[in-house]
Amino acid sequence: MARKKKASSTQMPKMQGYIAGAGEIVEQKIADTIEENYMPYAMSVIMSRAIPEIDGFKPSHRKLLYTMYKMGLLGTTRTKSANIVGQTMKLNPHGDSAIYDTMVRLSRGYEALLHPFVDSKGNFGKFYSRDMAWAASRYTEAKLDSICNELFNDIDKDTVDFVDNYDNTLKEPTLLPAAFPSVLVNANTGIAVGMASSICSFNLEEVCRTTIGLLKDENFDIMSTLLAPDFTGGAQIIYDRRAMESIYQTGRGSIKMRGRYTYDKFANCIDISSIPQTTTAEAVIEKIIDLVKQGKIKEIADIRDETGIDGLKITIDLKRGMNPDKVMQKLYKMTPLEDSFSCNFNVLIAGTPRVLGVRELLNEWSAFRIECVKRRTYFDLHKKQDRLHLLRGLAKILLDIDKAIAIIRHTEEEAQVIPNLMDGFGIDEIQAEYVAEIKLRNLNREYILKRTQDIAQLEKDIQELEAIVGSNAKIRKIIIKELEAIIKKYGQPRKSMILYADEIQEDEVEEEVPDYAVNLFFTKEGYFKKITPLSLRMGGEQKFKEGDAMLQHFETTNNTELIFFSDRCQAYKTKAPLFADTKASVLGEYIPSKLGFDEGENAVYMIPTKDYQGYVFFFFENGKAAKVPLSSYATKTNRKKLTGAYSDKDPLAAILYTESDDCEIMVKSSSGRILLFKASELLAKASRNAQGVALFKLKRGHRILSACVYEEGMLAKPERYRTKALPACGQLPRGDEESEQMRLE
Repeated sequence: MARKKKASSTQMPKMQGYIAGAGEIVEQKIADTIEENYMPYAMSVIMSRAIPEIDGFKPSHRKLLYTMYKMGLLGTTRTKSANIVGQTMKLNPHGDSAIYDTMVRLSRGYEALLHPFVDSKGNFGKFYSRDMAWAASRYTEAKLDSICNELFNDIDKDTVDFVDNYDNTLKEPTLLPAAFPSVLVNANTGIAVGMASSICSFNLEEVCRTTIGLLKDENFDIMSTLLAPDFTGGAQIIYDRRAMESIYQTGRGSIKMRGRYTYDKFANCIDISSIPQTTTAEAVIEKIIDLVKQGKIKEIADIRDETGIDGLKITIDLKRGMNPDKVMQKLYKMTPLEDSFSCNFNVLIAGTPRVLGVRELLNEWSAFRIECVKRRTYFDLHKKQDRLHLLRGLAKILLDIDKAIAIIRHTEEEAQVIPNLMDGFGIDEIQAEYVAEIKLRNLNREYILKRTQDIAQLEKDIQELEAIVGSNAKIRKIIIKELEAIIKKYGQPRKSMILYADEIQEDEVEEEVPDYAVNLFFTKEGYFKKITPLSLRMGGEQKFKEGDAMLQHFETTNNTELIFFSDRCQAYKTKAPLFADTKASVLGEYIPSKLGFDEGENAVYMIPTKDYQGYVFFFFENGKAAKVPLSSYATKTNRKKLTGAYSDKDPLAAILYTESDDCEIMVKSSSGRILLFKASELLAKASRNAQGVALFKLKRGHRILSACVYEEGMLAKPERYRTKALPACGQLPRGDEESEQMRLE
């Protein structure tokens, strides 16, 4: 680190109020600065803001709900949201806007949670809409939803710890004693510093059933009861068992979701009624409109948002004759109508962030709930013990009420009443204080008998409570009983439908491509050009690399598939639309580089096709030939590379493609002989790499040189070269046929 030069104190002007050393630059290590300044901020965000705890809440949620509970909003009439926000600021000093945003996300009106904690009235927006803003807090009203009874039932019985608020004027709970695993029931996401949390929601009944199973048997199969996540928006979950098992075990992974739709046959429109939790209606509509403008989707006539009081509804009008299932399949592939929810079950456990699987998370919640029930039992036990102690003192008074009255009447000083009662009946100070506070009207035998009759019941209750405190098994039974009651009271059917991935039938969705006339050129060196007829007329002469020449030329349309054969017995498949239109004055695209050929591999032949009809003829230097249907190169999947495209037993001399075998083929050997035969005379082979059959009888040292489809006029006397049986030796051209022989070269 460069050392800064300090200003000399002798150079500093002496003036009134001068502080020695002020303005000096002091060196400090960057690591120390980060540790002293940034680390506290990062820890604050992790611990007190973004990561939920085992009760399922972040601090902002907990402060809001506890404030509403202390305001008496559990099971009563609603109050203005602005009032709630103002009261919450006593615990949460982050501002009214942030508090109200938190309330909105917890509300029933916003519909983001499977089981909302806030019963709202007014416009609270919708989670599936980006542009539907919620009303200001002065216009809306709220109270706690009934399910909050399960959050606060035991909070006044010392079930959780309380701490001071930010200015030490109030107490607030560190956790809420939730009677069900709300950490998994309602979705929760947060981004901290260096880490994040993303917990998907599960069905309440399934979570409680799974927890009950784990409380009874630690090796319980959680997948038998916890089928899959359940999202408030509904949608469809594409179920992959392996991926789900991974999420359940590690707490990380992703879940594929897709929207749900119905088709109105009479109106010829698709109604989308649910979308993935990760997107909004506006994002879906904008993406579809963009695809229509780009021409990638041509089946849609109109799209509009018809969301209303009945919930989300996106209507897509189709053009006449369109298949709605295929349209939706295309939309799933190209829009957010199919998306993934990334799971990261990061939860604060005893102040430490941990990523837990479902089993570990439910075990941690069970341990937390066992502690809550144990503390509640201790609280009830001490209350009953204190009550029993008082009643036992009262029972002693029952032996002689007149004596108690006489002691009080004859005591001269008020301060001596308690000591005199203690001495007179042998009771302690607390019992004496209780007796002394009894009203005069209650100093009768009937009242005292009624009070003391509870002693036997209290002794029995205390015995049961002591047994519970000393047995985790009994505590588990209590928790199981409470969970079963919660299922009965708050359980609801699944909202998300489960689709099994291996049962989904999907056709390959291809983008529409413009189809127009093109000319395809392929050179000996492996260069390819796609040129429109207009550009070809205006472009002048073809440009080639030095030593290169035109090998093939086809007139076809843009919507064509291409098969390139290499000198390594391999074929590479591609499509003409993947190549840009070019001009005659350019070299074109080098196919081995474009299609990723192996090192040293060269392209030797090109076949354009739309329907894979026709035949490919392979001529080998040893005189053999193989006829293979082009359909043998058609594949159901989009395979780009086919090995074993032809036989590798002998060197290849030529490849020839014909749309049918109703033609003649002319073959030339190195000896100069020419053979003319009907293509139908060769039997087609089912295997691509067939070795072929003998075609040309060759003398030692000679080989096949070339082959082409015979056209009228290529030979002056073609009947001389035709043969009735194969293999054949062919014929040498005569002197007057020398020009025709040259055409083959």
